[in-house]
Amino acid sequence: MKISVHAVGRMKAGPEKLLADRYFERFAKSGPAVGLEFGGIAEIAEGRSQTANERRREEGQKLQTQLHPGTALVLLDERGKSFSSEDFAGRLGLLRDGGRKALVIAIGGADGHDHSLRDQAELVMSFGLLTWPHQLVRVMLGEQLYRVATILSGHPYHRS
Repeated sequence: MKISVHAVGRMKAGPEKLLADRYFERFAKSGPAVGLEFGGIAEIAEGRSQTANERRREEGQKLQTQLHPGTALVLLDERGKSFSSEDFAGRLGLLRDGGRKALVIAIGGADGHDHSLRDQAELVMSFGLLTWPHQLVRVMLGEQLYRVATILSGHPYHRS
């Protein structure tokens, strides 16, 4: 299953970008052994509309262009459900084993995701109740995808 990341906002050079890139590279190297391929990160600019609803709609429409038929969608959202790393790995494994060819994990903008995306998402998840800066969410997502690959392969990186 090809896993791509869709992010509202651009990651600027700096230590956060270096760390995020390191984890995404680790995932790209370890994922194929368990049937997970890293499809890269698509960045889009934040919406420029006047209201939050219009910005969410504008950003959501850009994401829709990346969602081909049969692509699973996971939204990262502070109002989503929190999972353990094992549960997250299990859910991605089920999507993979269920024949899904592609998955897009979307990091929303400052205003969150459009309601139309929530309705079609396989999963709306959170990295906890705290609000995280966009740059750190990328680091955490990269690390969790690498951790998913290690959990699914039985590698000792993840010890419970």
